[in-house]
Amino acid sequence: MSGAEVAGVIAAVAFLIIALAVAIIAIRLSSVTKEIKNTVAEVNQTLATVNGEIKPLTNEIEALLTKSNTLLNDVNGKVAAIDPVFTAIGELGESVSDLNTSTRNLAAKVSTGAKNSAKVTVAAKVGQRAAAMFSKKNEQTTK
Repeated sequence: MSGAEVAGVIAAVAFLIIALAVAIIAIRLSSVTKEIKNTVAEVNQTLATVNGEIKPLTNEIEALLTKSNTLLNDVNGKVAAIDPVFTAIGELGESVSDLNTSTRNLAAKVSTGAKNSAKVTVAAKVGQRAAAMFSKKNEQTTK
């Protein structure tokens, strides 16, 4: 074999290796493409199902939000109606507190008056006895 023939054989083997590598890559690329195609089909099917179920769900959510807003407005109205009641209760509490303070003051005044009255009563009794003794002495000295 001459040099040209050896070079031709080497070139043919190299071309064969390159052709086999390209064929293997093409086969793998084909299988990956099939898997991607299947995955995209599944994703499209899932999205179609989700899109079909989102519309009724969206309608239900809108209805719930409408009911929630109605209930919230009703609660706000009732709270606004109850506010004067709480204000009145607060004022009643203040009035009861003022009444308790006034009652304590009156009780203190009555207690002080009773103590003073007791002192006056004792002084009056002492005065009556002194007057009685004085009058007895005067009667005895005049006799």
